[in-house]
Amino acid sequence: MDRTDISLIALRRILRATDSYGRDLARDAGLTAVQLRVLQIIAEKGKCHPSEVASRMSVSQATISVIIKKLESWGLLARDQSEDDRRQIDLTLTEDGKARLSAAPDALQQRYVKKFEALPEWEQSMIVSVLQRVAGMLDEGEFDASPVLATGEITRHEAAAARRKTANG
Repeated sequence: MDRTDISLIALRRILRATDSYGRDLARDAGLTAVQLRVLQIIAEKGKCHPSEVASRMSVSQATISVIIKKLESWGLLARDQSEDDRRQIDLTLTEDGKARLSAAPDALQQRYVKKFEALPEWEQSMIVSVLQRVAGMLDEGEFDASPVLATGEITRHEAAAARRKTANG
């Protein structure tokens, strides 16, 4: 087997791992990886503003608003006017949100982070360099990316929004 085939097999294994995790997450918690991450951030903070969540996830305010509306409609989080600043909204998890979060399998990126951080610094640097190169080979910087390993509707929605933004100048 040549190096090209070996590299393509490695890419397929990564894609399969993210797809498999997405199916497990949907089955066990009824969430996408991005929705789970939003709930995790809110749970870590106790309560927070949508802008904090968007910043932590490196996504736009518009993207986070769509996710928050969906999670709120499912009864997983509550949006309340901030007591500190009436212009702000505080997000908190509902009991259903806490239950859904506890039912979710360990996030794929959390497993990756644990293993990655256990590596020596030189190996981490090599992996980052190689992954950046592979990403450049595949998308040439066309896609907005956040540090959440996910596929699905959010990615397609963001891509469509980016195409519209580019088309409109």
